[in-house]
Amino acid sequence: MTHSPDSSAAEIEAGRRLFAGQWRFVAAAGTLEVLPLSTGPEIAFAGRSNVGKSSLINALTGRHALARTSNTPGRTQQLIFFGGPHRLTLVDMPGYGYAAASKSKAVAWSRLVQGYLHGRVSLARVYLLVDSRRGLKPADEAILDTLSQAAVSHQVVLTKCDEIGEAALAQRAATVKTAIAKRPAAFPELIATSARHGQGIERFRAAIARLLAERGSLGLPHAS
Repeated sequence: MTHSPDSSAAEIEAGRRLFAGQWRFVAAAGTLEVLPLSTGPEIAFAGRSNVGKSSLINALTGRHALARTSNTPGRTQQLIFFGGPHRLTLVDMPGYGYAAASKSKAVAWSRLVQGYLHGRVSLARVYLLVDSRRGLKPADEAILDTLSQAAVSHQVVLTKCDEIGEAALAQRAATVKTAIAKRPAAFPELIATSARHGQGIERFRAAIARLLAERGSLGLPHAS
């Protein structure tokens, strides 16, 4: 099930080619001063701790251990950069909403994330991952505010859709779409995914390929 526009066969193939090939860890940046130089377009993934960012990155790239997953929320407090074909870079943003994080870490997280969002001209879009079982939480609303203030293109992706019934998922998606409709900077369509079972992954790849083709970021042809 997907709440993004249906992808054509050509777009799905473009998405497959975009993510095929070798992916590698590039850098981890805990401060703005050590951000790696931009070499091409970047796609970033934001979300609460344990929302499944690492698992989704692994599913998109077809690599089981490119991004490390953990059962310990709040473990990653850095921007993690992964490089792949076509000069595309994926960025795993530090998870938020972890209650045990100290105040100083929260301040450092805010400075890092806001500095990255405001100053990274190569950032094509931020995908905000939301657990389909829980929906939008106050911490998600706060990051949506930050994305709007930074004038960064962003879109909501529902994760863990295999853990919720189809009717409940449709209801959750409708609720989230209503909430983001009040935010002009948010892309209006949702993408529903399951990293475990591959649900929505090929359409997510196609959506990213379509975005980058529209921007002319990679020299990819528009799907006909």
